[in-house]
Amino acid sequence: MTKIVLIGAGSQFGARLSVDIMATPSLVDSEICLCDLHEGRLAKVTAYVQRMIDAYKLPTKLSYSTDRTKLLPGADYVITSVAVGGGAYYGSPYREEIEIPRKYGIEQEVADTYSVGATFRFLRTAPVHMQICQDIKKYCPNALLLNHTNPMAALTMIHDYMGVKNVGICHGVQGTTDMLARLLGFDSVDKIAYNVMGINHLAWFMDLKKADGGEDLYPRLRERLGETDDPDVASFLERESVRCEIMKTFGYFPTESNRHDSEYLPYFRRTHEMIESYHLKPKPPVAMEMPFKRAWADDGAGDQKPGELKSSREYTISIINAIKTGEIFRFNGNVMNTEGVISNLPRELCVEVPCMADSFGVHPVAMGKLPAHLAGMNHACATPVILAVESIIERDPEKAFYAIATDLNAQSLLTIPQLRSMFNELWEAEGDLLEYYEKGYVTERYALN
Repeated sequence: MTKIVLIGAGSQFGARLSVDIMATPSLVDSEICLCDLHEGRLAKVTAYVQRMIDAYKLPTKLSYSTDRTKLLPGADYVITSVAVGGGAYYGSPYREEIEIPRKYGIEQEVADTYSVGATFRFLRTAPVHMQICQDIKKYCPNALLLNHTNPMAALTMIHDYMGVKNVGICHGVQGTTDMLARLLGFDSVDKIAYNVMGINHLAWFMDLKKADGGEDLYPRLRERLGETDDPDVASFLERESVRCEIMKTFGYFPTESNRHDSEYLPYFRRTHEMIESYHLKPKPPVAMEMPFKRAWADDGAGDQKPGELKSSREYTISIINAIKTGEIFRFNGNVMNTEGVISNLPRELCVEVPCMADSFGVHPVAMGKLPAHLAGMNHACATPVILAVESIIERDPEKAFYAIATDLNAQSLLTIPQLRSMFNELWEAEGDLLEYYEKGYVTERYALN
């Protein structure tokens, strides 16, 4: 029986990936172990999964606990999706990671990947992931860690440092591919093929082709984007103005979304005029309570119909299926560049590249060089990540400041004294979440996404 532990089961991934497991024939008899520190949400997501098991009369075994050490022994796979210190996108400290930089003129939309706010998200998240890695090494040393927590690249580097087998999983490539397929008039994403390489949330569609025959689709994409009288194209150009500008300027379409990519490069958010010209919007005040409901949120509140037993397009469970069955599965994963899979990016960096999963594990595909201008943008975004990782490993707050001071948007807007002042305010606002730097231990305070 395959044992799969989901840490942060109350996030968006807990119920979704549990259904993926139950919808996969090779894994339907697995043991799903749900872990979350929030007892109420853990109880509800557990009830949701149990209701699916009962409704479809599945052989799946279900366990749950707020204590991961009770679930980890003998685990084959550990999936992480946690938020440390509060909600991932609501409440504190996320609010401070948006509002303090805003006070200094830095407008962020998401602040979870490459930005001032993302750096502090990493500083408070990494110690907990290090502790999870310690527990994996103690209780299930052969397990594969599949991580969904952001910031993805920085945490993948931490997992590698901790000596745990791991791969970082993101859905930006799937989402972008679906969007481009629809724009180009394909009724199925399976009718296009692609090669994507770069860093998480800023990787590049190096090839975009028809799956049958290999016709290059970039000329068709450029032609399509010129059809501005078409309402669908006009809507796309407004909704994806940042990414269209990036492709127009640098030749390749990037992964992720307008609101993400606009934070990473210094061309889109420095002034309110820039923000308006790219149809971006200032982020509204951060909600203090979760502003949305999960699929399982009302479980136990009355008669509930079971959800559909259907796999999502998340890569995670397909990777596990490939390793169990030997069926080859191709996906874009976040892995270390140790072997130089992108030869002109640093070896100590996490990169996002095509990977193959089979019965021997996960294998990154050597992709060669990125075009110099794309590599330069990736390297510039990755420099703060490398510094933040070194800061955590060495417990050196000054390197955390260097990470802030080398952020592309921050350095384009602020003087060095302003950067220092903003850094100090953020450090104070994070409170005891950064005690790791002084006391050398890891706090247990994490909630759900």
